[in-house]
Amino acid sequence: MDIAQVLQQSGAIGSIAKQLGVNEQVAEMGAAALLPSILGGFKKTTQAQPSGLDGLGGLLGQLGGGGLLESVLGPEPTPVEKGNDVLGQIFGSKDVSRSVAGHASESTGIDSSLLKKMLPILAMLVAGYLAKQGGDTSGASDSSGGLGGILGGLLGGGGSQSSGGLGSLLDLDGDGNPLDDIIGMAGKFIK
Repeated sequence: MDIAQVLQQSGAIGSIAKQLGVNEQVAEMGAAALLPSILGGFKKTTQAQPSGLDGLGGLLGQLGGGGLLESVLGPEPTPVEKGNDVLGQIFGSKDVSRSVAGHASESTGIDSSLLKKMLPILAMLVAGYLAKQGGDTSGASDSSGGLGGILGGLLGGGGSQSSGGLGSLLDLDGDGNPLDDIIGMAGKFIK
């Protein structure tokens, strides 16, 4: 499963473009550049949870569950503060979000301020999608198997496959895992 295709088919890319006042091609390119980091953040969060995927299911429920997806796709303006909450959980710091947007800007040529606005919206979309596909529970343990398969499928075997080829742009050391490089970039800001 390719999350970029899911976002396109659901109308999410069009919704992001409309909210940010850009064309769909810019929204799609920005999303493709940011998604590997967001998915990597979810993977890191899952690994850090003492209860693993059960904890992720509970966290998704606390953050708004499947309603996050509906908030972005609905006709009302997206409540980006919820997306910032998601980013806080998966990245831990605003510095990481800034670093992710800056790197995506370098690789795409899209202004980093636009990508910073896109990040919380995309984080809501991914969190809402994971919650809906995982059963949209608020911590019920039966959601873990579904979430594991979904998150694994979204992350793919090699990061570049799930991100439309842009995962390789974030994989600075070429080991097939852009997450370690993102965390390394974030570490420079935290020192």
